[in-house]
Parts: sequence; structure tokens; C-alpha cells
Amino acid sequence: MRVAVLFGGTSSERDVSIASGAQVFRALREAGHGVSAVDTARGALGPEEERRLLESGVAPAPPSEEELKRLRADAAVTLTRTPELREADVVFLALHGGSGEDGTLQALLGLAGIPYTGSGLRGSSNAMDKDVAKHLFRAAGVPTADWLMAPVDAEVVERELGFPVVVKASKQGSTVGLSVVKRREDLAAAIQDAYRFDDEVMIERFVPGRELTVGVLAGRALAVGEIFPKNEIFDYESKYQTGGAEEIFPADLTGEQARTIQDLALRAHRALKCEGYSRVDFRLDPDGRAWCLEVNTLPGMTAASLLPKSARAVGIDFEELCETICRMGMERAARGSGGPPA
Repeated sequence: MRVAVLFGGTSSERDVSIASGAQVFRALREAGHGVSAVDTARGALGPEEERRLLESGVAPAPPSEEELKRLRADAAVTLTRTPELREADVVFLALHGGSGEDGTLQALLGLAGIPYTGSGLRGSSNAMDKDVAKHLFRAAGVPTADWLMAPVDAEVVERELGFPVVVKASKQGSTVGLSVVKRREDLAAAIQDAYRFDDEVMIERFVPGRELTVGVLAGRALAVGEIFPKNEIFDYESKYQTGGAEEIFPADLTGEQARTIQDLALRAHRALKCEGYSRVDFRLDPDGRAWCLEVNTLPGMTAASLLPKSARAVGIDFEELCETICRMGMERAARGSGGPPA
């Protein structure tokens, strides 16, 4: 295959995307495929820039807004005219957050007739907008915690949700702009902080319990894993820094519990009209009830990422995972607009 790995970009998750791109790039090249690296902010990379960017790793905190603004100002590449994309059999999307994950880029590539991996416009935009996603979960019978959207009075939050609550940017990933608020007097500051990352902010009932996740690949739910973060929540640092969390695959669950969560993951994936693959996150409360947190349509593909671990636990190594994702993207392009999604 000729694969263009598209990564980087100008969202708050740029560093994570670069790390994902590096892993995918190496795995596909080692499998014998022709692979090119394309940063959406800088275009196709030469050998030296490729080496420097793909070895940079993930910093403890997201890039500053000033850094991202500089990148956006320098982003002069017209992606659909980039030869590396035009000549590829498929574009592997290793982007996270922003226009790379919210359906904007997917729509652009679709209009240009360029095959790409992962969900299309509808699934991507549904999953990125947490408010929309939770309404679709409810319609599909997938339990999800009660929520409100800002602006909202603290008194209303206390009456309808109680404290603690989780305040989060509605259209961000990697817990960017997320905080747990335990006191009513701290709510306004948390909401204001989340507004730095998005123009919509969600306030969600905090669900105590175990942090679980499960990958979905080609219509199949993979192994359920459990996350033990060193911090109170599975935040940006816990996700991407060495020693930030312990992750166990498969999780210590009964067979019935695992099957229930896998079934809910598939229902959530389908409710949002996702395609190909995703990762679905849950909380398992002390009463044993699973609550869906979100669906990630372009989950991390770094060495520390959860989807590869979920796949590995059922016998799918990283190289095979990347090739399967590429093949599904090519198959969808061959179907055109017809046929059921994977």
C-alpha cells in the first residue's frame, strides 16, 4: 500500500497526534508499505524534519495557544493538492482534536475523493460534540451521566446534578480543559477555564468508580481494559507521561460484566454512526453499572495508547491493527456511498 500518514495539525492535541503519527508511520513502513508523513500545519516532511518531529514525544502539558496560533498562521498547505495525499491508496488520519477529528477534514477529503481511515463526517462530528453524543447515547439506551450546558447557575447545577461535577470543553479530547469541581464556589472558575479551549462547556455529574475502556474494530468489540491513573482523573499528564497510569488488559471483570460493556461499546459506536474503529470509555460505579463517557473516533496510537493495548489483548499486534485500519478505509472508498459502514 501507499499510505500518507496525516498528523500534527493545530489543535491542543498536536503533540499527541505527532506521537501517534510516529508509531503508525514506523509500523507501516516496517511492514513494507510505502509511507509518507504529512503535517497538516507544515505539509509533507523532508527526511530531517520527519526525524525531528516524529521523535519529539509528548510534553507534560498541551501546546500553548500562542504556539498554536503561530502554527495556524504558517499553515499555507492546501492538503487536497498535496501530491503525497493524491498519490496515496489511503490517508491514515493520526490527528486528534480540532478540525482533524470533528468531521471538517473528513468532509474535505471525501469531496476530493481521497480515501481515508476512520469515521466519516457524521460519526466524527457526532462523537466530537459531547452534548450531541450524549443525546444519541440516551436514544440508543446507552447509560450516560446527567449533564447541563453552560451558562448555568451554580444553584441549578447543585440541585440537578449535585457536587462533585466534571467540567469539560464540549468539543475537545485528551481531557483538555477538564476539571473536577467539588465545591459550588469553584464552579465559575472551572467553567471559565474550559471556555479557553472551546465555545461550549459541559457540566456533568461525576460518576465515582472504576475507569474502563474498550476498543471497537471492524464491528467487533475488543478487550475491556481498566485504567488506574496516578492523579484523581485520567488527565493529560496521566495519559501521555511515563508512569502516569497503570492500564490492565483485560480488566478484572466477570464474564457478564465484560460482555455488557462490550455490547454497550458497540451500541455507542453505532449510535454515533462511527465507522471502522473507535475507543469507547466508561465508568463502572460502585453498584456495578456502566456509564458511557465518550467515543473517540481517532483514538491515540502511541506506545502508551489504549486502543493498541485493547487489540493486543485479543491477539492483534500493532502492525496488524494499522494495516486493518488502512484496509477498512480503502474498502469504504471502493464502496463509495453505498454499503453498510464497518
